[in-house]
Parts: sequence; C-alpha cells; structure tokens
Amino acid sequence: MISFFRKSHENYFVVEHSESLNNSNVKKLRWLFGDSHLIELESIKGNFIGPIKEMVTPWSTNAVEITQNIGIKSISRIERFYKKNQKIPIDPMLEQIYKDPNQKIFRINRMPEEIIEVNNIKEYNKKEGLALNNEEIKYLEEVSSKLNRKLTDSEVFGFSQVNSEHCRHKIFNGKFIIDNKEMSNSLFKMIKETSKNNGENIVSAYKDNVAFIEGPEIELLTTKKKRRNLFFKN
Repeated sequence: MISFFRKSHENYFVVEHSESLNNSNVKKLRWLFGDSHLIELESIKGNFIGPIKEMVTPWSTNAVEITQNIGIKSISRIERFYKKNQKIPIDPMLEQIYKDPNQKIFRINRMPEEIIEVNNIKEYNKKEGLALNNEEIKYLEEVSSKLNRKLTDSEVFGFSQVNSEHCRHKIFNGKFIIDNKEMSNSLFKMIKETSKNNGENIVSAYKDNVAFIEGPEIELLTTKKKRRNLFFKN
C-alpha cells in the first residue's frame, strides 16, 4: 500500500509499505519528514515529478534503512515527489511525470523481453556499440563453438561489461611505449603515483571501485530538534 505525506504544497513523500501504519509509526515518519502531514487518501490530485518507477533511488535505500532502525519494519520504498511546474526541469533518464498518483504508481506491468540469440557477434558488437576488439570477438566465437550453441544477447553484453577497460584497465595497466621506448610506469601507475607521494590522509585507494580519505568525526543522526531534518532536507 501507498501513503502520501505532504511537506509543502509542492513537496511530498511517497511511502510504500506492506502493513498499515499505526499512530506511532505515523508520528515517527512525520518527525523524519520534517513535520510533514499524512494525507489520509488513496491518491493525490495533480501532476507530479518522481523517480522512474522501475528504479529505486539511492536516497530511498538510505531512507528505508533509517525507518527500519527506528522500528518501522514494513516500509519497502520511500521517494520524493514534486508538484510539476514550468520551473522544474525533468531528466527523462531518471524521472517521469505521475498524473494523480495512486496505489499503483510503483506497480510494474512490463514483461521481460524475449532472449535474443546472436547470429553474428561481430555485427552485434558494432550495432550495440560494445567496443569488443577482434581478439575478444574471436574468444566469444570459440566459446559459442565449444558450447555448441549461439550466445545470447545478455551473455555477449555481460562479457563486454566485465571485460571492459573500465573494469580491467587493460590499456591503463598495459605497456606504455613512446617512440619505441617502453616507459618505466604504465598509465595507471602514473595515476597511482599521486596518492603514493601524497597519501597521508588516504585510508584506501585502488583496492576496489571506491576510495576513502580521513575526515572529521560527524554526528550522522540525532534526536535534537534543531537537527531533525539532517537526512530529509529538501
């Protein structure tokens, strides 16, 4: 079920939950949402801008975790909605317009697409812009031959991602040659040199797809009234 909390005339919080919210839970949510008011209706009127229904936002993931930590276990999604007006631009990659949001706004009716067998990996690579080189295409063709079947679109696409330069740094970690002379450092080693020479505040870098630096200690969540909008400030 869906509940709507109004922060202001333009700003709303949309909460998806599996059980009815009791008075205690409503009170907690009103506090988290900065004194928002629960609209005791199954829908709200007007055109609203919200995230694409198929994509749960990172903000929602954090918000749901906070509600679980304060004892509300039935919430599965929380999103921010805004009344549509000419001043607010829409990013069609991330957002959509909801007309009269109701209990079905997050319901996904789209059926899975049919699996496509790739007849020609080289042509499919060019068509989809997968940036596979000839050696990689040959490798996939050999895999297809060993399996005695055609590879599917998801298999070829998945390979192109996990074997990409972004994931493996094949070029960055490769030999760096200028005027037929091999350099002592690869491009990636040159990038790492910065943190190696100035790493006094670096906790972790280049060990995963994330890096950490030292910073001040902060209070993440507090019950002090003056700080209650720390996570839900609009």
